[in-house]
Amino acid sequence: MIAALLAPPLCWSCGAPASRGRALCGPCRRGLVFLPRESVVLSGVRLWAPVAYDGPARDLVRALKFRGALSLAREMAALVVASAPRDLLRGDLVPVPLHPVRLRRRGFNQAVVLAEAIARTTGLATADCLRRRGPGPPQVGRTRGARLSGPAGSMEARARVPPTALIVDDVVTTGATIAACAAALRRAGTTEPAAIAFARTPGR
Repeated sequence: MIAALLAPPLCWSCGAPASRGRALCGPCRRGLVFLPRESVVLSGVRLWAPVAYDGPARDLVRALKFRGALSLAREMAALVVASAPRDLLRGDLVPVPLHPVRLRRRGFNQAVVLAEAIARTTGLATADCLRRRGPGPPQVGRTRGARLSGPAGSMEARARVPPTALIVDDVVTTGATIAACAAALRRAGTTEPAAIAFARTPGR
């Protein structure tokens, strides 16, 4: 316990000393590639993310998702909320669901963790109302063509959906998963769902 208090916090990207309470050291924080403040339309869904999925941002996503660094969600959420278009931050936050097999293995859904951190910052409610069924291989390792054809497993509403929904994910690549979530929400009664993420692939 004492050793943990005395040890300096380390950057989750390069491993160098970082300021206490910060996920990244100064150089890595300056290495984040910030995206324009305007939202984009990807696969028919309005989407916004603060940073490009590259370099230190990619390392934060991987640390949250694969190393269980759940405390990173607070800083990631702060970056999301700080520059998000004001008219986008409305409705209920709907996290992208994990396949049940993946959820059991990982023990948590990183989209839920991020949505809850955004909720604490904004005061918005969360609605974990979607589920993923069918085959569930992870997106990692799937070809671009396979990703574009749709997410692993099908999306459907498992509970009453909010009339206004803001889909939340840690990272967006092709936009296929976001589009599938939006389609499931529309089928269940949501009008014009939008999406927000911590990072998206540059050029999307």
